[in-house]
Amino acid sequence: MMGKIKISVVKYANSYPFVWGLSRSRLSGLAQIETDHPVVCAEKLKSGSADIGLIPVAAIPEVPGYRIISDYCIGACRKVKTVLLLSNSEFDEIDTVYLDYRSRSSVALARVLARHKWKKDFRWIPTGEGFAFTEIKKKEAVVLIGDQCFELESSFSYGLDLAEEWKDFTGLCFVFACWVSNREIPPDFISEFNSALKYGVDNKEEVSRHFGGSGVMSREELHNYLNNNIDYILDAEKRESMKIFLDLIKKTNER
Repeated sequence: MMGKIKISVVKYANSYPFVWGLSRSRLSGLAQIETDHPVVCAEKLKSGSADIGLIPVAAIPEVPGYRIISDYCIGACRKVKTVLLLSNSEFDEIDTVYLDYRSRSSVALARVLARHKWKKDFRWIPTGEGFAFTEIKKKEAVVLIGDQCFELESSFSYGLDLAEEWKDFTGLCFVFACWVSNREIPPDFISEFNSALKYGVDNKEEVSRHFGGSGVMSREELHNYLNNNIDYILDAEKRESMKIFLDLIKKTNER
C-alpha cells in the first residue's frame, strides 16, 4: 500500500494561504505536510523525500520527471516586498552582491537582471546560515528574501524590488515558485489538493487573522501583503514569464 503523499511547502508568509487551506482540508490527515525554506523544498523533491513541493522556478528543470500540478503559484505583478536587493551604497557604486542561501529563483533573478537589464558585472558571493546581512560594507549589496525583508529593509539606505525590476524589464508578472510533483499523483488527490489551495487563497482575511502577529507582520500588514503584493494565479502570462526566465537563466549561465 502506498504511504502518505509527502508535501513540502515554503514556510514564509506568502504561502500562508496554502498552508491554511491544506490544514483545513481532508488532506491534512491523508498527506504528510512539512514547511521548509524554498531551497529545501526543491532538494526534497529532487531527492524523492517529498512527492509534491512548492519549489523555486529556477529549480524546476532539475527535478526528474517534473510535473506542474496546479494553477496556483507564488507570483507578483508589482512590488513583492519580500525579494529585495539592499545596500548602503547607491546602485552604481555596488561591485559585490551577497546571495541569500534560502532561495534559488531570487538569486537567479538577480543574476539575470544584472546581466540583461542592469548590464552590471557584480562579484557574487553565496551566504550560509548565520550570515549577518545587515553588516555588509560600502559598495556591497545583498539579495534578501522572505519575511526578514519586513524586519531588515529599514537597516539599509537603498533598495530595489526584484519583482518590480522584472516587470519593468519584460512587462510580465514574475513567478517565484509553483507546485511541482516528481511522479504521477492520483487525479482525485490533485483535485482535492487544488481545492484546498483555492480555499486558502479565497479566504485571505481569515488567513491574516490566524497568522497575523505570529511573525514580523501584524494582521493588517499581512492582509495588505497577501492581497496587494502576492499574485497566486498561474495563468498563461505567468507561464510565458516562467519560460522567458528559464531561457534567460541558461543564457546567463552560458557566459
